[in-house]
Amino acid sequence: MGRSNNVTEFVLLGLTQDPGGQKALFVIFLLIYIVTMVGNLLIVVTVLASPSLGSPMYLFLIYLSLMDAAYPTAISPKLITDLLSGQKTISFSACMGQLFLEHLFGGAEVFLLVAMAYDRYVAICKPLHYITIMNRQVCILLLVVSWAGGFVHSVVQLLFVYNLPFCGPNVIDHFACDMYPLLKLVCTNTYLTGLSLMANGGAICTVTFFILLVSYGVILYSLKTHGLEGKRKAFYTCASHITVVILFFVPCIFLFARPSSTFPIDKSMTVVLTCITPMLNPLIYTLRNAEMKNAMRKLWSNCVAIVRRGLYPPCRAR
Repeated sequence: MGRSNNVTEFVLLGLTQDPGGQKALFVIFLLIYIVTMVGNLLIVVTVLASPSLGSPMYLFLIYLSLMDAAYPTAISPKLITDLLSGQKTISFSACMGQLFLEHLFGGAEVFLLVAMAYDRYVAICKPLHYITIMNRQVCILLLVVSWAGGFVHSVVQLLFVYNLPFCGPNVIDHFACDMYPLLKLVCTNTYLTGLSLMANGGAICTVTFFILLVSYGVILYSLKTHGLEGKRKAFYTCASHITVVILFFVPCIFLFARPSSTFPIDKSMTVVLTCITPMLNPLIYTLRNAEMKNAMRKLWSNCVAIVRRGLYPPCRAR
């Protein structure tokens, strides 16, 4: 059956209608976006430029940082420009594109966090077999599965929404195109569609979250057989991962693991999920990681030395 649609564009109400508040939010979200890009790309450059950071954990960290740079890029540029725009509109095709990209990167990150938890489990619980188990082929396979899982999840979400009939209202009480705000505009009963979306998005978030909590619980329990220094290093590494998992999955579960409905707090939870968490992840992973901090210091020293040589070239003997 063909898609029945009289709507060619949507109007986004945004975060606030107050002009003064919009200007303040423009500065805040612009700074957040810049910090997010710089922080995550700095991690990517640091790992690639540091031979000492060659373990699978840092390979996964590169891709997590790339996702944390791409995920807010699906939403933040439009949000920032709309804060200075009088008419906040988005075409139907652009709305569907935004919806696809945010669920692609968000879904891929869900599966990548599972891969990172498995990597930590092998490293801590089976250290003698770590290199054998987490070989290059396995790491690439886990990354491919993460992207494939995110792609399938995003396609399913998009197909559910794309074929729905939008035949009247086109005002979205949100700053971005997302599932439940769009369902409010559909001119047919969306109860079954809402349940299907909840099963595809909310169930994945909820089940994965509890699996990760149990797996990290097993990892922390196994630390009792380690020495004091090994316990400390493993604990700080796991604490960073658990913090990221909680920051990502709590708003994800709140937004998607429920029947089709919207609440005023949804906008704030979406900001946390798509803007705040990607900004904090670089800080979380470097704050307690001595290897990352040392690699960043060395990279900074090398950059300073290169600049100094460029500004003050050595004098040649005549």
